Amino acid sequence: MWVVCLGIAGAVFLGDLWIKAYVEKRCEEGEGRALLRGRILLRKCHNRGMILHLGQRRRRAVAVLSLLLTLVVLAVFLCTLGQKGNTLLKLGLSFLLGGAFSNTYDRLRRKYVVDYLSFGVRWKWLRRIVFNLSDFCIMAGAVMTALGAV
Repeated sequence: MWVVCLGIAGAVFLGDLWIKAYVEKRCEEGEGRALLRGRILLRKCHNRGMILHLGQRRRRAVAVLSLLLTLVVLAVFLCTLGQKGNTLLKLGLSFLLGGAFSNTYDRLRRKYVVDYLSFGVRWKWLRRIVFNLSDFCIMAGAVMTALGAV
C-alpha cells in the first residue's frame, strides 16, 4: 500500500509541475482557452497569496506557513504508512501531500503559484476562481483524510 501512496503523491506533484510548466510557456496571463466544450477554461494566473489570493501582501509568511503545513502532512503521512488498514486516510494524505508539495515548491521557487483552471459557467463569481490540479487534490485529499480519520 505504501508504494501506491507514494506513487499517488509523486504523480500529483510531477503531473501538476508538468502542467504548470506547459501553461507558463504556452499561455499568456489571463488568456482563456476552452476545454471540454467550454466547461473548463485553461487560463494562466500567478497567485502570489493563498486560496482566492488571500495574503498576497504577506508572501513570505504564506510561504513559511505552506512549508510548515506541508511538513506536518508529511509527518502524519509517514506515521500512517506503516500502519495496517485505514486505506481512505492513507489515500487522502497521498493526494494532500502531492498537492501541498507542488504548491509549496512553486511558492519557494517561483515566489507565486501557477493556477490554470477555471469553470466555464455563466456566474462571474465562479468563473473568476482559478485553481490548479494541486488545489483540487488538496481539497479532495482533505475530505478523504477527514472521512478516513473518523
